[in-house]
Amino acid sequence: MRVVVADDSVLLREGLQLILADAGHEVVATAGDGPGLVAAVAEHLPDLSLVDVRMPPSHTDEGLRAAVEVRRRAPRTRILVLSQYVEVSYADELLATGDGGVGYLLKDRVSELSGFLDAVTAVASGGTVLDPQVVAQLMRRRRDPLEALTPREREVLAAMAEGLSNAAIARRLHVTDGGVEKHTQRIFAKLDLHADDEQHRRVKAVLAFLR
Repeated sequence: MRVVVADDSVLLREGLQLILADAGHEVVATAGDGPGLVAAVAEHLPDLSLVDVRMPPSHTDEGLRAAVEVRRRAPRTRILVLSQYVEVSYADELLATGDGGVGYLLKDRVSELSGFLDAVTAVASGGTVLDPQVVAQLMRRRRDPLEALTPREREVLAAMAEGLSNAAIARRLHVTDGGVEKHTQRIFAKLDLHADDEQHRRVKAVLAFLR
């Protein structure tokens, strides 16, 4: 996998490069600010970009705005945002720019290497992966799209938003794989998501929940 890394911290950029290289991925470019990210993506057309939300000059939302610009130019560009804080409004804006291929993790998750690398692979494959803390805040803010769902179906959908497979959801919720499959099919039906590629429907279900 070819990756662009954008973060104003040299140490974090170097650390991410080492982690990705050890996992067999290639970092084709790095950037320390938003314009650098946009230019690097345009030049290298990576499979995935890892982007810090807060970068120079104001250290507020430059990275996010650059990521949104990248997605505006090429909606299928895969973006995994890394942030020190839960910025729900930032997640809203980025998720609204395309159809999957987006992730939002807190930087603390990078130290959990297997989970982080799983998220990298999932987002690069077109999935949507969100940090559990982001999911929790979104669940508190958005109820209308979920009114038709049962509490268990909401739990399943929240786990889907974290990028978990049906088997992983079953282990978390202590139910059978078949039970999770029944819940996901009911979620698809209640959100009016018609028969389609399974991964595509999962992405649509998560986006419907987030919006």
